[in-house]
Amino acid sequence: MSHLRITEIFYSLQGESSSVGFPTLFIRLTGCPLRCGYCDTIYAFRGGEWMALPDILQQVADHQPRYITVTGGEPLAQRECLELLIQLCNANYKVSLETSGAVDVSAVDPRVVKVMDIKTPGSDEVEQNLFENLEYLSPVDQVKFVICDEADYLWSKQQLEQRYLTDRCEVLFSPALGRQDATELADWIIRDHLQVRFQIQLHKYLWGDVAGK
Repeated sequence: MSHLRITEIFYSLQGESSSVGFPTLFIRLTGCPLRCGYCDTIYAFRGGEWMALPDILQQVADHQPRYITVTGGEPLAQRECLELLIQLCNANYKVSLETSGAVDVSAVDPRVVKVMDIKTPGSDEVEQNLFENLEYLSPVDQVKFVICDEADYLWSKQQLEQRYLTDRCEVLFSPALGRQDATELADWIIRDHLQVRFQIQLHKYLWGDVAGK
């Protein structure tokens, strides 16, 4: 029987991505191989509770969600995450996966919407980008850049152009809270006519840094 180490399962509003604002059930898996400088889920690096897959699915069903986001940490750091995603899709939930872009996504169920980071220099983990993952993205997937400063913005803009990212899927630019002014980033996007979706972390504006929101 498959088991996964779970930090938390909670029901809230989606704060990011193209489904922002929708009531969503979050399954946060424990563990991550990266240490991004702006990480807001450090508490998910360790600990957690081992749960059998049927118990996870039952807890999910108890919330009666329509949308589910599997997140972390880095959820794909646990091999059994792939089976969890399959089972959630088989149960007819709308499923998204938040992943760092540093772990192979080729085996992720194609029914899952992948929301994949590309780590900027300001993250301190830019060397961990696995750009081969771009080949496994579909038009329903999303690539996210968390922008820490103007240098990050210029670097991200370069990646956008060199890797033809907007031809692959939707691209999200998000300001790192406390490091990049949101209005300034919005102004840069408008000035440069970038075909990206500007986003802020809605949940932080509603509830701050409260865990499980």
